[in-house]
Amino acid sequence: MPDRSNLLARPTPHRRVRGFTLVELMITVAIVGVLAAMAVYGVRKYLTSSKSAESKNTVGVITRGAVAAFEREYMPSESVNEGVESTEASHELCGSAVPVPVGGPPAGKKYQPILDGVQDFATGDRANGWRCLRFEMDRTVYYQYNYTKDASPVAPTSPTACGGTDCFEAAALGDLDGDATDFSRIARTGFVNNATGALLVATYTHVVDEPE
Repeated sequence: MPDRSNLLARPTPHRRVRGFTLVELMITVAIVGVLAAMAVYGVRKYLTSSKSAESKNTVGVITRGAVAAFEREYMPSESVNEGVESTEASHELCGSAVPVPVGGPPAGKKYQPILDGVQDFATGDRANGWRCLRFEMDRTVYYQYNYTKDASPVAPTSPTACGGTDCFEAAALGDLDGDATDFSRIARTGFVNNATGALLVATYTHVVDEPE
């Protein structure tokens, strides 16, 4: 029988352990960096979209308030003699409202409207402002909200800008990045058709520099 003692005593050779090369490490770091940048961009885009959704929804509510106010019939207070008809009921657009907040859009922050019943969204009367629109907000907002009759101060470049009479602009002005230079502008307008007396609202919301 052959002698195997020498074979058993022979040491087992060590397997070489290969590490990562510098090029492989650099590629890995680059991939991680790209993924991180994409994640940051995605989060920023999501946050911007959520903020701009506030403005679009609110402008829509203000617009509906303007339409509802116009559709209300206003009867003058008068004493009608026997056998005589009263003055015809009229439909009117609400007069302009005070911007909220008054000092301009919050610079990358939120604004809490004043809830004392006489300021901000509580201003106006039966024929003017936020009371006429029957619109109010009690939560914090990222934008300055506007309602203007017979002008389009927030979005004058809109194809449906209000530049005459018997029209309105419901709008939001935003400074989400706080640079106080470029503003996001979200607006919707409406016009009274003088031939039919109907109020026609723009078919879309005009948006400028939404992510600004």
